[in-house]
Amino acid sequence: MLSLIGHPTRDRPLIALGLLLGGIFVLAFQDALIKQVAIETSYWQFQALRACGNLTIAVLLAVFSGSIFLLKPRRAGPVYIRATVMVLCMFCFFSGAPFLSLTQMAAGLYTYPLFVTLLAGPVLGEHLGPWRIAALSLGTTGALLVLSPWEDGFTLVQVLPVLAGFFYAVNILIIRRACRWENTLAMVFAVAIAFLASGVIGSVALTVFPLPLPLQESAPFVAVGWPLVTWTVVGVAAITALMNFTGNLCLSRAYQTAESSWLAPLDFSYLVFAVFWGQAIFDTWPTPTALAGMALIATAGIVTAWREGVRRRNHRHN
Repeated sequence: MLSLIGHPTRDRPLIALGLLLGGIFVLAFQDALIKQVAIETSYWQFQALRACGNLTIAVLLAVFSGSIFLLKPRRAGPVYIRATVMVLCMFCFFSGAPFLSLTQMAAGLYTYPLFVTLLAGPVLGEHLGPWRIAALSLGTTGALLVLSPWEDGFTLVQVLPVLAGFFYAVNILIIRRACRWENTLAMVFAVAIAFLASGVIGSVALTVFPLPLPLQESAPFVAVGWPLVTWTVVGVAAITALMNFTGNLCLSRAYQTAESSWLAPLDFSYLVFAVFWGQAIFDTWPTPTALAGMALIATAGIVTAWREGVRRRNHRHN
């Protein structure tokens, strides 16, 4: 366990691949459970409860591993900036959960390679070659097929998971560029702190200064601060805390110990798991158009990852 939560010493591509798949499977199941319980709680309440579980697990794990200092990052700035970005990412991802299917949420989130491509120029100073432009075009087409803005039932809520994809891309860049050698447990602990803070602030603010009743009735998951807590919500929060902690621990370590270009193609297995859990829990199946869009998004991400791998290899040889 210490090898999973301590400071990474070298790249382990095959182990990272297994950690990635395991983490994604667990997180997809977690997301399905949160969507299932969204009608009984609020985003702020649930995040606060789940974060309490994550913090408890982190502290116990640090003590069990022999040092509470495992919770302290080497560089607090990048770690807590990344934690804040994850809060923004998950707010965008889950705020539309009562209105969107799990596959719509997943497809929006997994537009993140498009944003990595777009950010590569201004942030990393990289040139957008023809392959990246082609991948960007494929992914954009796929996102449009999934969102279907030309349909009568389209709402701006469907764009929220795409915004989550943007913030997830920023998270990936921060991990690889500024947090690669951080203690994984410290990174997970920081995210739990950020989620607890946002949950408490949101709950208190919306309780003291409630939004208009029509808005609360139309979007109770994000417009209500602290509804009556049920045992179902507490139980799901506890279960998903363990899932969230385990999944993010696996993903953080995976991206720390292998090149993102090696991991990114299988990162898209989340789309497959989302379809699986959507069918198993909600008895829903994406339309042929949505499936085609998801395939294009996955293809765009794989092409982007492949070209990133080629670029890195050429850079090392030069």
